[in-house]
Amino acid sequence: MSVTSKPTIVFCHGIWADGSCFSKVIPALQADGHEVIAVQYGLDSYEEDLATVKRTLNRVGSPVLLVGHSYGGATITGAGTDPRVVGLVYIAAVAPDAGETVQDQLNEYPSDIFSRVEVADGRAWMLPNGTEFFAGDLSEAEQKLVWATHYAPVADLFQQQKLSAEKVAWRSKPSWYILATQDHTVHPDLQRWVSKRMGATVTEVASSHVPMLSQPDVVIDVIRKAAVAVQEG
Repeated sequence: MSVTSKPTIVFCHGIWADGSCFSKVIPALQADGHEVIAVQYGLDSYEEDLATVKRTLNRVGSPVLLVGHSYGGATITGAGTDPRVVGLVYIAAVAPDAGETVQDQLNEYPSDIFSRVEVADGRAWMLPNGTEFFAGDLSEAEQKLVWATHYAPVADLFQQQKLSAEKVAWRSKPSWYILATQDHTVHPDLQRWVSKRMGATVTEVASSHVPMLSQPDVVIDVIRKAAVAVQEG
């Protein structure tokens, strides 16, 4: 699908994060002339998070390139069927198909991070030493900042997503995938499987789960290429 104007870039964050996790990549894309916004959803329910993405789409111009990190891959998969969306970029992300939950995918490819999680007050909190598996290639100071600002999801969030086939955006929209080969949160083999299944254009990076923080130039480059591709059709 070709478009006549630069697409708006809409970012969707994962768990233990908010929109500020994209702070190292947003300024470069704005300087390129893109309208950019990061969705701020509450991780209280998948349906409400999807609704928040759609409300955000109502506040920006179209066409839109949706970018999802981690659990954000599930939200862009569900919201990306909106006709204003012309492409999808996944960053170390899950990508459920019809009838699948995120938990189904994680069960097939277990990762280390969940040994560093505590469920309390109905939320899944990352323990302070969990940043080793979440963002281990950041400096100690940056890891402490990641933990200090992390936002815990409702404990059953990953069991809530079940989409019908017509609601799976990567079945009909062009997709790009940034595969983090040193990831201990979403297993690299899970990333390989979902990116191959969706037929995405894949870029591998030797990164932890947060390449947008540890290697932002790689993420910026992929988003730029995706933006040009949807413009050229």
